[in-house]
Amino acid sequence: MPVFTYKGVSHGGKEVAGEVEAESLEQAEQIVRARRITEARVKKKSAELSIPFLGGAKKVPTQDVTQFARQFATMIDAGLPLVQCLTIMGDQLENETFKGILKQVTGDVESGSTLSEAMGKHPNVFNNLFVNMVAAGEVGGILDDVLLRVSTYMEKADQLKRKIKGAMMYPIVVMTVAIGATATLLIVVIPNFVTMFQQSGVELPLPTKIVVGLSEFLQSYILIIIAVCVGLWILYKRYYATDQGEKTIDNFKLNMPLLGDLVRKASVARFSRTLGTLLRSGVSILEALDITARTAGNRILQDALLNARSSIGGGETITAPLADADVFPQMVIQMVNVGEQTGELDKMLEKVADYYEEEVDAAVDGLTSIIEPIIIVYLGVVIGGMVLAMYMPLFDMMKVVS
Repeated sequence: MPVFTYKGVSHGGKEVAGEVEAESLEQAEQIVRARRITEARVKKKSAELSIPFLGGAKKVPTQDVTQFARQFATMIDAGLPLVQCLTIMGDQLENETFKGILKQVTGDVESGSTLSEAMGKHPNVFNNLFVNMVAAGEVGGILDDVLLRVSTYMEKADQLKRKIKGAMMYPIVVMTVAIGATATLLIVVIPNFVTMFQQSGVELPLPTKIVVGLSEFLQSYILIIIAVCVGLWILYKRYYATDQGEKTIDNFKLNMPLLGDLVRKASVARFSRTLGTLLRSGVSILEALDITARTAGNRILQDALLNARSSIGGGETITAPLADADVFPQMVIQMVNVGEQTGELDKMLEKVADYYEEEVDAAVDGLTSIIEPIIIVYLGVVIGGMVLAMYMPLFDMMKVVS
């Protein structure tokens, strides 16, 4: 995601500068305004060469940030001053990149910046959700509680992400191996049989002719096939980068066979957990919806949340635009409606998140149970069929010899 730099004046009247991640300049300006920074000048950050083994920038793992937030909360709860907490945490860190960033945060706090403003200068480590929750904690005097919520949220979000990746990777890896085995048979093994058949002069059965034809086709056009696949992938990426392409593909992801149900449930779980955590931490509903929309991971869901934000800004409820989006299950709409009416939207959303995270677990198990027999049938029919087709002429040759 592109990085934009900004300079402006904070709500406290101090000059501030930092970086934000956003899809466009307009979105970056919205993020800066949401941080209550006025007179802001926002521009895209120039590209920098980053080569890890030559000392370039390295990514800070999510687990490190999660552990930092939890330990930081414990120290604040124990009554240690903020700067002392940051200094101790910085000395304990093993990740040199994270340690350097935390030293910069410590220096900014010592210079008079708030913790959220200091963290906001490093969006690659402390994202907009993290920064806004810290800002709410500072204003409400519950920074330790907020940091614990942040760490819990990040842990659950990371668990959900790993579940989805695991569910996606399993069929991809197995099918890749199966297709690789098929290609190896067609390109390497079967040509040896063809040579033997040609020398014997035996009439080949139809199944064997089909397999031999596939082998010859693959040998002749393998490079063209690879080039076409690469070209299709490039076209897909370029189309997805367009506004209409992103909407079309993300809508397909929500409705595609087998995986669509899993993607939808994971999206609902992420939305509920993010929005519920932000609201419980004291972030305003408008800011919370804006942050949740930009971290939704799906354009259809993002548009629905931005419509809900506009609805609330116009004095209406959040329920109607979510129902109109045709993305959220009816149970979620009803829970959100009850939460709005009772003033406990954050609690309702966290219950929804707990429920759908369990549903994701069940969907992953169900997906695995469906994919396994499909793969077994593929291996049996395709690879077994090719082996049998190549052995059929051998039986005829043995009859001739006997």
